[in-house]
Amino acid sequence: MITVKDTVHDHIEIDGVAAALIDTPVVQRLRHVKQLGTVQLVYPSANHTRFEHSLGVYHLASRALDHLGIGGKRAERIEAAAMLHDVGHGPFSHNLESLTHRRTGKYHDDVSELLASGAVGEVLRDRDLDPDRIAGLVAGEGAYAGLVSGELDVDRMDYLVRDAYHTGVPYGTIDTERFVRELTFVERDDVGDGDGPGRDGPELVLDEGNVQTAESLLLARALMNPVVYTHHVARISKAMVRRAASELLDATGTTAAELRRMDDHDFLAAIRDCPATAELSRRYDERDLYKLAVWAEHDDVPERVHEADHAAEIALEREIAEEAGVAREHVVLDVPPEPSMRESTARVTVSGEVRRLERQSPLVSALRTAQRNQWRLGVYAPEPATDRVGRAAADVLGLDPEGLVAEMRGAMPTTLDEFE
Repeated sequence: MITVKDTVHDHIEIDGVAAALIDTPVVQRLRHVKQLGTVQLVYPSANHTRFEHSLGVYHLASRALDHLGIGGKRAERIEAAAMLHDVGHGPFSHNLESLTHRRTGKYHDDVSELLASGAVGEVLRDRDLDPDRIAGLVAGEGAYAGLVSGELDVDRMDYLVRDAYHTGVPYGTIDTERFVRELTFVERDDVGDGDGPGRDGPELVLDEGNVQTAESLLLARALMNPVVYTHHVARISKAMVRRAASELLDATGTTAAELRRMDDHDFLAAIRDCPATAELSRRYDERDLYKLAVWAEHDDVPERVHEADHAAEIALEREIAEEAGVAREHVVLDVPPEPSMRESTARVTVSGEVRRLERQSPLVSALRTAQRNQWRLGVYAPEPATDRVGRAAADVLGLDPEGLVAEMRGAMPTTLDEFE
């Protein structure tokens, strides 16, 4: 047994298949992939890694399995999936995932090839565990996968409290002990949520009397989102890192598959050494970031921009740059996905009936409205060009320039340097 002192869960005891997996290269690589990517440029202490998060997810999964009375091979599969659930992440975690997915067709939870070969494959097969089945659990497939990848999974329980701890932001605090104690499995065909016959098989739900417990998860995520995950400085730096990654792939022999297996240090070294990305690398290293040229609310953005695919976004960037009279690389258009709230479909038991949280809780509707109100389109440019780029972007995208000025002033606190 291995005992690890953790900042969030105190002592974590690691045993069995997880102890055998912890020193494999694909798991150790996660020591060099930051959990929050560029958020450290806003919150300097947010330097925690996917490795410590993986230990936390394993810990919560193990506690849940004990509570649920699940043991044997089934428990081993879930514990292995918990330890391995993030090994598919590329450098800077989610920041580059849209780019690598466009070029490889794989998201971070597509880990079949990583689990089937090398040291991980040997560990799993030595314990009579099928790597493909573990990969399925990571992807949210198969019985009991909801514990590792679902609406009430231990993954989000750990990352919310861990991100809150390391940023110093109190909003992500949730009662993980209560969550773990109140989880239970029901058969899908027993779920009476009014949505018609469910699929057969177990589904993870919160037991009777836990509507507020489920709501706390939604509230924590909703409060952390604008303050941490989508803070405008984090958004700008993420967009610059994505631009550097795209130019690295276009300018060198590096493939998207190779990029996906880099860690943060590998990636930063690669963009420093590439002439096409050297300036973006310098700006990231020195925190000489692009500034807001546009920061627009959801309902102020035309539908054609919301629906633009990657190629259309590139074309819009070129058009904005041409109208502003700047180089195309000095314009970054950042259109986030439509707001979503996966946790709202979590199931809770009310008066003996399992229901969707969104059906039971009036808070869901309010949080959806808040989420939509927090959504922002961004256009970023180097500081000398922000005014020209902002006017050109408003014209090209069909935005109201007067409203944008007010929005941008409200988005930029001035009391602390890290909130520039």
